[in-house]
Amino acid sequence: MSIILKDLKKEYRLADGGVSRAVNGISLEIPSNTIYGIIGKSGAGKSTLVRLISLLEKPDSGEVYYDGERVDNLSKYDLMERRRHAGMIFQNFNLFSSRTAGQNIAYPLEICKTPKDKIKSRVEELLELVGLAGRGDAKISSLSGGQKQRVAIARALANYPGILFCDEATSALDPQTTRAILELIRDIQKKMNLTVVMITHQMEVARDACSLVSVLDDGRVVEEGSVSDIFTRPKAAITKEFMANLRAANYVQWSDKKGCYVLRFEGPKTDEPIVNELIKKFDVEVNIRGGGIQDVQSKKVGVLRADISGGDLQKAVAFLKERGVIVEEE
Repeated sequence: MSIILKDLKKEYRLADGGVSRAVNGISLEIPSNTIYGIIGKSGAGKSTLVRLISLLEKPDSGEVYYDGERVDNLSKYDLMERRRHAGMIFQNFNLFSSRTAGQNIAYPLEICKTPKDKIKSRVEELLELVGLAGRGDAKISSLSGGQKQRVAIARALANYPGILFCDEATSALDPQTTRAILELIRDIQKKMNLTVVMITHQMEVARDACSLVSVLDDGRVVEEGSVSDIFTRPKAAITKEFMANLRAANYVQWSDKKGCYVLRFEGPKTDEPIVNELIKKFDVEVNIRGGGIQDVQSKKVGVLRADISGGDLQKAVAFLKERGVIVEEE
């Protein structure tokens, strides 16, 4: 299911009488059958935006379309029907502690008055899908954080949604569990042809799960594109800040100073001796302060922070760009 947002705005009145513009004129096109990331710092407007997209709140102005049909102006009854075809998972799971794992998954089906035999078979199907086969009678208190999130995912999928919203769904999990949950979401997205909208403040989540991403700052979209492009060619200041704070597993920073230049290498260029050629050709000095390589959408992306001085610096930088290296001054 595709989603189109047109100039969405949402304001909140503050206790002191002021106004907070949580969403300030956002327009986006989210293709169907993809995992789309929306990333931003705390207060950027992410959670408000996902509530508007998922129809939990109405925008002050602007329009929301699902598969070309406007949905933000539906009647109360039609709005409820639409919401049932969109699943939502949250950071803190939002499970009923008084219900078992299976009963939590059954809850949205019970609301829709689904026959009991169909509820039973659907719950068993979903438990197997999320890797919890045979755990339907487990108490929520007996489950780990990752298992609770698996139950929450199964519950969100109970009514065969076309869209799955993930609001900071992995923020409360440790790194290993986060990777497992992201892998599960990717697998489910492919099996069910879902449109997944993933809200996060973690660049690692966008890198590992999403194919497209938008970066929010102060209620606005400041940058959008493929994850590969965002990682190799960040343009907005906030995106560059996210990238500077992102550390790949094999990234090493051995100097307190960042370096005068950031060099970004894509694909096969991560294995080429380009810096060595640079030194030989232009008699420059290169003081490497940090670097590493990470996988982004099955492609290697390398980053090197370094001081480059002496020799013919201008020609040296031009050479790097000619060789396909992305060069930024810090």
